[in-house]
Amino acid sequence: MTELTLHYRHLAEIDHAAQTVLDFGRDVPVWLFEGEMGAGKTTLIQALCRCMGVTGPVQSPTFALVNEYETSTGDAVYHFDFYRIKSEIEALDLGVEEYFDSGHFCFVEWPSKIPHLWPPEHLSIHLEVQPGGSRVVNAEISGISIRNS
Repeated sequence: MTELTLHYRHLAEIDHAAQTVLDFGRDVPVWLFEGEMGAGKTTLIQALCRCMGVTGPVQSPTFALVNEYETSTGDAVYHFDFYRIKSEIEALDLGVEEYFDSGHFCFVEWPSKIPHLWPPEHLSIHLEVQPGGSRVVNAEISGISIRNS
């Protein structure tokens, strides 16, 4: 399975949704999060980090561009927010390619700002707000052959 769609109505359901997405994309380190402002990208990333055992606070790196978190097992998780960058050169100067090649989870908000820098293997996540405030999460794995065991 290379695609997943799920819905959640209330914020109380987000940890379950995050665990489902984490189980789906566990073998893909680079995750690209798209959705309109306020769709819940950062909130979903916070829930994912809780599921992964991140021990410190998780917040959007809007001005820093990247935050590094550590899980309870000592693994690094990188969280990018490219909303404010003006060119892909800024991301390259930050060393985004080294982060992507690290093998650690890299959660990228606003990846449309760096379309030529995405690794071939990635998980695209699109969040959409529905009337009434529920969310739809569409996830698709690109560039990886999934074998059925």
